[in-house]
Amino acid sequence: MNFFKRLFSSSNLELEINDGGRAAAGYKGKAGDCVVRSIAIVTNLPYQKIYDDLYKANEEFRTTSRTKLARSLKQKNDSPRSGTHRVVVKKYLEKLGWQWTPTMFIGQGCKVHLKKDELPSGTLIVSCSKHITVVKDGVLHDTYDCSRRGTRCVYGYWKKIN
Repeated sequence: MNFFKRLFSSSNLELEINDGGRAAAGYKGKAGDCVVRSIAIVTNLPYQKIYDDLYKANEEFRTTSRTKLARSLKQKNDSPRSGTHRVVVKKYLEKLGWQWTPTMFIGQGCKVHLKKDELPSGTLIVSCSKHITVVKDGVLHDTYDCSRRGTRCVYGYWKKIN
């Protein structure tokens, strides 16, 4: 019975198609720029500004960090179009006044899903597997419904510190 309940559950999140100003900035096609889009949506800053900031932050991390991860990155990966590493995202969002709240821990399993009744109210930048999205008071702001009908696991979320 539990299997069927999970299979047919819905996220109960409304979807508002929102590219964060990506098209208005002149970008076309598909890209792995969910970090840029999400930050642009929640901050109301121009997509291009966030893109440029993250490009510089990615480059700085790759060239100045002494970590194994930073040494393994290639110069072409500085573009936020191909993703932004969580270390860079963390530093950038903290600078903008956002605080991280983890919802999943090693060995614990998934406790919070991309569902309205499992997330706090307010404006959140939500981290899921290989994707970042925005939920504003029960409304999903993204270019597609990434909730997997309410089954997508949430690793944690960012919320603005008042």
